Amino acid sequence: MERLINQFDDGIPMQEEHDLQNRILRTLRFQPKGMTITDVAKQLGVTRNSVSKHLEILQIAGKVDVRQIGNAKLFSFAQRVPISAFLCFTKNLILILDADQRIVQVNDQCLRHLRRSKDDLIGRTIREAALPVVSTPEALAVIEGLEREQVIADIRYQRESDEFFYQMQVIPTTFEDGEKGCTLVLEDITERKRYTRNMEFLARTAMELVDMPAEADIYRYIVDRLIELIPGARVYVESYDEVNRQFILRALADHEFRDRLRELVGRDVEGMVFPIGNLYDDPYNETMASISVVREHIFRPASEATKYSLYEICLGQIPEELCEEILDRLDIGRLYGVGLAWESHIYGIIGIFFPPCRELTNRRAVESFIRQASIAIARRQTEDRLHRSERRLRDLIDTSPIAAALIESDGRYTYLNGAFTGLFGYTLADIPTGKDWFWLAFPDPARRNEAIAAWKTDREEAGRGSPRPRTFLVRCGDGAERLIRFRPVELSDGTEYVTYEDVTEERRVHGVLLGEIAGLRKK
Repeated sequence: MERLINQFDDGIPMQEEHDLQNRILRTLRFQPKGMTITDVAKQLGVTRNSVSKHLEILQIAGKVDVRQIGNAKLFSFAQRVPISAFLCFTKNLILILDADQRIVQVNDQCLRHLRRSKDDLIGRTIREAALPVVSTPEALAVIEGLEREQVIADIRYQRESDEFFYQMQVIPTTFEDGEKGCTLVLEDITERKRYTRNMEFLARTAMELVDMPAEADIYRYIVDRLIELIPGARVYVESYDEVNRQFILRALADHEFRDRLRELVGRDVEGMVFPIGNLYDDPYNETMASISVVREHIFRPASEATKYSLYEICLGQIPEELCEEILDRLDIGRLYGVGLAWESHIYGIIGIFFPPCRELTNRRAVESFIRQASIAIARRQTEDRLHRSERRLRDLIDTSPIAAALIESDGRYTYLNGAFTGLFGYTLADIPTGKDWFWLAFPDPARRNEAIAAWKTDREEAGRGSPRPRTFLVRCGDGAERLIRFRPVELSDGTEYVTYEDVTEERRVHGVLLGEIAGLRKK
């Protein structure tokens, strides 16, 4: 730089030279579109040669930029951040490589993140350094494929049971001596990727839980999905028997963990029962709020152990010394527990075992999925109770000696008991709708219209829950006509429950008696 100044020296004192450079920079600072040498010289009132000399010096120093427009050169103030400042203050990880992929510079954030020292890295190639993330085959392929344009790629890195994601920018770089190299800028996008993946996971599992068949093992499904969400975790699911106040271990993952537990405990732990008494009284004092959140229990190291031991969590069903052996042999350091609960009911509990050095990182996603599973179990149990009630009602109706039918609000017959078919000779296939029934039961159009009109009138006048008995002469499947007393009742959902009583013989006897009485009176 000094030789260059001397080469262009035209007798101007050094102080004035420095002042002129500052004046040129101040002038260009407020001209973002740039100025020609002539424009700068006119504005400052100095010679064009002097301005030209100092602009060239400032350009070499990186303080001004120049661009060619036709035959003219436009100079502008260089808006550049020193590379040292950039390396220090950016949160991203930065490595600068020369043409041979040797590391020539690395920022402190990168050293801390990769747990390496600068002395270990400077002068070594990225292959020799064997760095996490940047020395992986995927990252090396991107770096070695760099040509003239900047390249951006997402890099996945697996460490033990955890995975991390980085967006890597590989930027062609030219050093002051003209040598070519590249700058690696790595942004940790793990949280962003995890968030996206968790949202996709929750959207998928929500649909799967809705569409899950009644016969599917929902507890095994919960375990499998949690293993997918938390790779490497050891998960178990217990259901809660509210009547007998006990937990039952329904599913456990993975198979190796289950086999080792069987070996230690001396029996298959799936199906084990854990009586608990009242959850909401001493010594547990649980509430729906406390059961519904993820809670951490630390076993190892013992100095950091929290309130409950594994023996206490197992409710004393596994001997205390054996619980300690399980922790040691299976490298268990902590347990995350959360209840399968919805509204005012608890349906079970989920446990997630981790080694001492690992923690649950995606707690919100886990809680959201468990809430989904809790709602699905609640819905399944509600549907199961409803189906049992329906079966009991149908069994009651079917075993009744009185003919009965269920008719939906739209007129469809949904159920006929055996006594109905025995009385009339018709099955559900013969009379799927009320229209079919009226055509068969009242083949005469006039009588049919009378019966339909009477049915509608009675329905409008009686209201829901009130029986509306009426007697009709009905044609049966064998062609015989019977006098039937109908007793329809409209239920709360619009369904009609109808019983049918054959009063033919009753009326015949009544008619005979009336005839005999009339004859006696004549005598």
